[in-house]
Amino acid sequence: MAKSLLKTSSLSGRTKLLHQTGLSLYSTSHGFYEEEVKKKLEQFPGGSIDLQKEDNGIGILTLNNPSKMNAFSGVMMLQLLEKVIELENWTEGKGLIVRGAKNTFSSGSDLNAVKSLGTPETSFNKCCAGSRLGIGWRSRIYYSM
Repeated sequence: MAKSLLKTSSLSGRTKLLHQTGLSLYSTSHGFYEEEVKKKLEQFPGGSIDLQKEDNGIGILTLNNPSKMNAFSGVMMLQLLEKVIELENWTEGKGLIVRGAKNTFSSGSDLNAVKSLGTPETSFNKCCAGSRLGIGWRSRIYYSM
């Protein structure tokens, strides 16, 4: 699914290559230690990211943490990475619906989890351990024009 969208997206060639190979612009030289980030995020449990793959090629990704207005906990951030990788490898995938449980989309991130990752400038960028392009899961969204 992602590969076909990459062909039609407006991302730069370098960005597309990084997405396809799974490389990161962040490294230990930037102060980014993936295992350390994962351990910190695991300290903030609650909620889940649920993925349904329909036979028609449509995936439904549900943010499921209704007691916190579907705010992303640390564990949910890690689960999101797993689900995005799973979707990237889903060759039958044609589209994705992202929704929140209990009639609420998402109130954002659990600020305690984000604060645990460091300074305000770096915390949000590191909130997804799979931050391959240094701007978290936001960079993993592909647009087709």
